[in-house]
Amino acid sequence: MKVVDIATEIFTELSEPASLSVESISYWLRMNVGELNNHLNTSFRLDESSEINNNIDKEDREPSAFNSSLAFVAEIGPEEKAVLKKMYMVHYYERQLRSTLGAASNDPVVEVVSDGSKVRKINKNELSKTYTSLKKQEYDELIHMINSYKNRVSSPVQVAGNDNIAGRYDSGRQDFNRL
Repeated sequence: MKVVDIATEIFTELSEPASLSVESISYWLRMNVGELNNHLNTSFRLDESSEINNNIDKEDREPSAFNSSLAFVAEIGPEEKAVLKKMYMVHYYERQLRSTLGAASNDPVVEVVSDGSKVRKINKNELSKTYTSLKKQEYDELIHMINSYKNRVSSPVQVAGNDNIAGRYDSGRQDFNRL
């Protein structure tokens, strides 16, 4: 899948904000493929056509088949794409939080009343609290997605022992041997 397609999905999910463009999202996604690899223990790369692919050696996929160094190229899947999108959401709310915190320090006036008219500005402190809670929620969801992905993809490194032989213990009941 192309980076621009993922960026367009993110832009649409954020309700197309005026302060953001698909190009800036695409740039951020290109620069953070390595972070996705660090989170998911994968090896995604950008190719010449701006597609995110996972290059896996055939030795890693089929250890007893051949000893050739041919590569198997897999496109980014929906789970990995969802994690990448969630990573951008955390970045987006962090950026919004930083901008409101900077504005809150420069604009202490919240409400002005004069001659029967009233002007009320957005309370930047409350907006900052909202962005903080949104960022925390997105971050918690990101961590949950990463852990779920790792649990789903992982396989045991070693299986030790024989769980088919019943053992006898002092308690008088039969249990399976555990190492």
